[in-house]
Amino acid sequence: MILFEKIRWKNFLSTGNHYSEVKFNEHATTLIIGANGAGKSTVLDALTFSLFGKPFRKINKGQLINSSNEKDCKVEVEFSIGDIEWKVVRGIKPNKFEIWKDGNCLDQFSNANDQQKWLEQNVLKMNYKSFTQIVILGSTNFVPFMQLTATHRREVIEDLLDIKIFSSMNNIIRDKIKLVRDEIRTLDLKKESLNDKVQMQTNWIKELESESKGRIDESREKINTLLEESDNYVKINEQLENDVYDLTKEQEKVTGATEKLRTLGGLKGKISQRVTTITKEHKFFTENTVCPTCTQSIQEEFRINKINDAQTKAKELQSGYKELEEAIKKEEEREHHFTNLSKEITTLTHGISKNNTRISGCQRQIRDLESEIQTLTEQLANRNTEHEKLESFQNKLAETYEALASEKETIQYHNFNYGLLKDGGVKSKIIKKYLPLINQQVNRYLQMMDFYINFTLDEEFNETVQSPIHDNFSYSSFSEGEKMRIDLALLFTWREVARFKNSVNTNLLIMDEVFDSSLDGFGTEEFLKIIRFVIKDANVFVISHKTGMDDRFDSVLKFEKVKGFSRLAL
Repeated sequence: MILFEKIRWKNFLSTGNHYSEVKFNEHATTLIIGANGAGKSTVLDALTFSLFGKPFRKINKGQLINSSNEKDCKVEVEFSIGDIEWKVVRGIKPNKFEIWKDGNCLDQFSNANDQQKWLEQNVLKMNYKSFTQIVILGSTNFVPFMQLTATHRREVIEDLLDIKIFSSMNNIIRDKIKLVRDEIRTLDLKKESLNDKVQMQTNWIKELESESKGRIDESREKINTLLEESDNYVKINEQLENDVYDLTKEQEKVTGATEKLRTLGGLKGKISQRVTTITKEHKFFTENTVCPTCTQSIQEEFRINKINDAQTKAKELQSGYKELEEAIKKEEEREHHFTNLSKEITTLTHGISKNNTRISGCQRQIRDLESEIQTLTEQLANRNTEHEKLESFQNKLAETYEALASEKETIQYHNFNYGLLKDGGVKSKIIKKYLPLINQQVNRYLQMMDFYINFTLDEEFNETVQSPIHDNFSYSSFSEGEKMRIDLALLFTWREVARFKNSVNTNLLIMDEVFDSSLDGFGTEEFLKIIRFVIKDANVFVISHKTGMDDRFDSVLKFEKVKGFSRLAL
């Protein structure tokens, strides 16, 4: 049971820089009164703000701080659960969120949202919605149970019956299912990858053991062919080199013909010039007896001697000229032969060069083939290693199949539990078990307030109303006063169930302007009887504008406004 002890606040809403404090467990019933705007409902906002970080009324967090002081807004609530004393402190400007246990402030191990979640799940055992359905009944800014959505109704009931753990477990299982599904997808991808590796390695070994041998034999045949081709070119080159040698030797015999031709040609020119000169001299003395230049007579004897001498020299030169022409002709033939030999030698040398290129190509191909043979031979020598790789892939594949089978079995187990813990599973059976008690208590409290209807909630928390006057009524069909009676009956019932289950049981019950809104005089009297004599182990606070009820309560708290600040009247 949560035993709320006291709450105090300062610089909160219209409250100034001095603490206002309300003790929760001093009196069974307490009336809170005050004029409009005096701050009597501030206790509701302070309580929910301290516990859940948000006010009861629709007020922005920034508006909670006192507009005059604008700093040091602080709310502290103290309560006990068993032997443990708790205190929750919240503040604005500066922001503060502290949880105290037995006088020690707990480490702020995480962010504010995670701290809040821990407080609700591990200490309070309820969230804001459940708290407001069990502890507080307001006339404004309050959503009664019957106006909540089906999901939120279920949350309240689950908190009351302490079965929300099943929802938490279900969320955990759902997360586990997601993780297992992700793992299955990962394993499926791994399985496909390993299947591919096993197939590729198997094919590689087959190629290694069969095709490689064929490629080695084929390469060796190519090498033999290339060796024969290379040897053939070598033999051809040997013959060509012999031919070149013979031609070179023959060429040496006619070496120098060009130089001799040049010499003989010069000599021929000189002889030709000499013949011309002698011919001119012979012609001159033959045709002239007088010198044409000096007009003197040429002696006949001298003239005849010159003519005879010219004729003799001419004959000698003609004989030598013929011999010279024969020599020139012979040297020209030798020069022509030299040129032809040079051409033959060049052709043969070019052939030798081409054959050498072919021999180099054959040798290069032979080296490449020998390298390939070596690689293939090493691969064949390492085939045991390749078999080991294949075995490793196969073992990993088998392990993956085993892991997949295990994960699929796990997800079947989780799916079973997930279905069991869903709303239609175990929780539904527990709720179904308590529904008769809930409906019985609701109608009991309705009858206490002289409202004679049969109000029944089903497993989906939809109401069925049987009235002596009306058939097929629903909650929305009633007047505001009748709705208030139903809201009160449900509130009292939830507290009764909480006390019975000891799940979210608490001493505190606060009702805001219940008398002022919808309850008529008769309903008010019956309500006062219920909170005084029927509601057990509770500290009831009623906020009201009505006057003349001070004597109906054990204690009265009055709020007033002084110089713009709210405070408790002394």
